[in-house]
Amino acid sequence: MTTRLIGTLIMMHGDDDGVVLPPRIAPTQIVILPVATKEESRARVLEACDNLALQLRGKRFGDVPLEVEVDRRDIGGGVKNWDWIKKGVPIRVEIGPRDLEKNAVIVSRRDQPIKTKESMSIQEFVATVPEILTSIQQNLLDRAMKFRDENTRVIDSKKEFYDFFTPKNAAKPEIHGGFALAHWNGSRELEEQIKNDLKVTIRVVPFNDPSEAGKCIFTGEPSTQRVVWAKSY
Repeated sequence: MTTRLIGTLIMMHGDDDGVVLPPRIAPTQIVILPVATKEESRARVLEACDNLALQLRGKRFGDVPLEVEVDRRDIGGGVKNWDWIKKGVPIRVEIGPRDLEKNAVIVSRRDQPIKTKESMSIQEFVATVPEILTSIQQNLLDRAMKFRDENTRVIDSKKEFYDFFTPKNAAKPEIHGGFALAHWNGSRELEEQIKNDLKVTIRVVPFNDPSEAGKCIFTGEPSTQRVVWAKSY
């Protein structure tokens, strides 16, 4: 994991409450949160959580066993829940005495608003958890692709390029999260100049770029394809 990857995850899969991790890269895919405020029910709730974790670890997602954690810390439920929200764990599961009476669990998905919860029977949750994780993965991919497309601009002149990346307020530059697709002559010296001028660098040279050959927007020299430029922060 690089700092650039973490930054990209936060930008594309984050919100005001922290990071939102896609299930395929999340170190913990499901966290089980025991809700037992009374000592007489604690042992029973913890046993149910451990049994659920055992069942879930027998399931697979992306052809590997699920990574499941039971949070046994003796801290407030709200603090515990908030801690896992910030960490971006895809699924949070709460189990309390009342849920056990109904043989149910309370399920929260990190790709949905944090207050959104769903009560499900334990059997239904265990049976459908791979499909739930697949749904989260696809939802986050669709969201990221939409973000990328809405923030990508095809640029065909040096002036347009500099205007695109020059802050409107030089004294307090705004964060610029856009991507520019522009032709480039392949010169590393030119890339270094752009970096010094605008703090903009080439982020991606697309492998399968359908765009036609053209002219470098900075020099007018031949260019084989467009590359992706963006600022780093």
